[in-house]
Amino acid sequence: MADTRAPHQIDSTSNQGINEKCAVYGVSLTADEAVGEVLSGLLALQHRGQEGAGVAVAYENKIYCKKGIGLVSEVFSEKPYTVLPEGKTAVGHTRYSTAGGKTEENTGPFVTEYLTGRIATSHNGNITNAREIRSDLLNGGLQFNATCDSEVISSLISFYIVKEKDILQGITKGAELLEGSYSLAIATGGGKLAAVRDPIGFRPLCIGKKETGYAIASESCALDVCGYEFVRDVKPGEIILIENGKIVFEDIMLYNKSEGFGLCIFEYVYFARPDSVVDGLSVYNARVNMGAALANEYPVEADVVCGVPDSGLEAAMGYSIRSGIPLVSGFVKNRYIGRSFIYPSQAQRDGALSQKLNPLRATVSGKKVVLVDDSIVRGTTSKKIVGSLKAAGAKEVHMRVSSPPFRHVCHYGTDIANSENLMANNMGLDNMRIQIGADSLGFISLEGLKRACGNCTLPFCTFCFTG
Repeated sequence: MADTRAPHQIDSTSNQGINEKCAVYGVSLTADEAVGEVLSGLLALQHRGQEGAGVAVAYENKIYCKKGIGLVSEVFSEKPYTVLPEGKTAVGHTRYSTAGGKTEENTGPFVTEYLTGRIATSHNGNITNAREIRSDLLNGGLQFNATCDSEVISSLISFYIVKEKDILQGITKGAELLEGSYSLAIATGGGKLAAVRDPIGFRPLCIGKKETGYAIASESCALDVCGYEFVRDVKPGEIILIENGKIVFEDIMLYNKSEGFGLCIFEYVYFARPDSVVDGLSVYNARVNMGAALANEYPVEADVVCGVPDSGLEAAMGYSIRSGIPLVSGFVKNRYIGRSFIYPSQAQRDGALSQKLNPLRATVSGKKVVLVDDSIVRGTTSKKIVGSLKAAGAKEVHMRVSSPPFRHVCHYGTDIANSENLMANNMGLDNMRIQIGADSLGFISLEGLKRACGNCTLPFCTFCFTG
C-alpha cells in the first residue's frame, strides 16, 4: 500500500503551531575544552528547541555521547566531565521534533559506527525524502534505532564515507542525495569537524574563530556568548572541514537542483534570537523594520504600543518609532516558563501562557493599545492575549502582526500538522479580528516584510505565506 503521509513525516507525533527544528553547535580546538564549549553554545541556542539535548565528543579515535529529554541544564545536571571526556572536537544539539517522536533515541547528535570509524551528526532542518533513503539503507543491511530523519542523514553519510574511503567525498556524495533542508555539524572519530549547509540555504549556519580554534553554530549569538569572533555565514551548498583548530577545506560542493527557495524568512520574524546576525542581516534590525512597515501600512489612533514577549518586542519598538505612539511594557513575563509552543497539548500550552504572560495593568488600563505580535497560527494564543489586555482595563486593542497570514504547511522544517489548523485558511481578516476579540487587525504585507529584511544576502522562502 502506498504511504500517503507527507514526505517529511517518518513517524511524526508533533501537531502544534509554528515550530522550528533544532540547533547545532560544534567546535574544533587545540585544547581539551570541547565539551564545555559546546554546552555553553547550546545554552545560547536553547530557544531553538527544548525537547532534548545532547553532546558527542571525539576522543582517542572514539566518540562518546550523552543525550536526553529536556533542557540542556536538565540533561547535563551533573558535571558532564563525569560521563564525557573533554576532547578537542565535539558537536551538540538541541531538539524540537518535526519528524520522529519525542524520545531520547530521536535526540541528536546521532553516532553512527562503520567499518573504519564513526561519526556524530547534529542536524537542523527536514529531509523530505528520508523515508526512501531509509528504506534503501535498510535493504542494504543498515540498522536504525530511531524514527527521525537525522539518523538517516548520519547513516547515509557513513555509508558513503566507507564507499568513497574519504571523509569529504563521503559527506559530499551522501548530502547530494538529500532533498529538503539541512544544516549539519559532524564530528568524526578521528577529530575532524564538518559544517554542511544545504544548497537552498533554508536554515542558518555560521562559523566563528578564536585563538584556540573554530566553532560552527546555528546562530551567531552562540558564537558571541562563547567568545568567538564571527567570521562569516556558511554559504548554501558549502562544506567546511576543520581539524586541530584549523580550517583544512572550504568550498561549495552541493548545488541547488530545485532552482528556487532560499532562507526561511521566519528566522527573522520569530525563530532567531534578536542578538543574532543571519546571512548579513541583524535579526533585531529586521524586526524593528517590520514594526515600522506595520505602522505605515496599518496606522491607528492609540495611546500606547506594546509587544508580545519575546519576538514581538522589537517590532513594537519599530511601530512606536514610526508612529510616534509611546512604547510601554504591556506584560510581565515569567522567565522560568519556556515557549508555549513546546508543550505537547493545547491545555498545557494555555496553562503555560497564562502563567508566562501577565498584563501590566498600570500601563494598559484605560488606554487604546496597539498590540504587536510575530504571527497568528491557530488564533488561540492571540485570543487569550487580547482578552487578557481587555480584562486588565484596555479600552481598545488593535492587533498588528509582523508576518503575513500563515496559510500553507511547510515540509522543510516548520512544523504544522495541516492547513486546516491555520486560522487564516478558515476565515477572512474581519472574521479573524472578531474571533480573537481585537478592535482592528492588520498583517504586514509580503512586500513590506521583504523590504524589512532587504539587507539579507540570500533570497527568501515564503511558501508558508504564498504557497
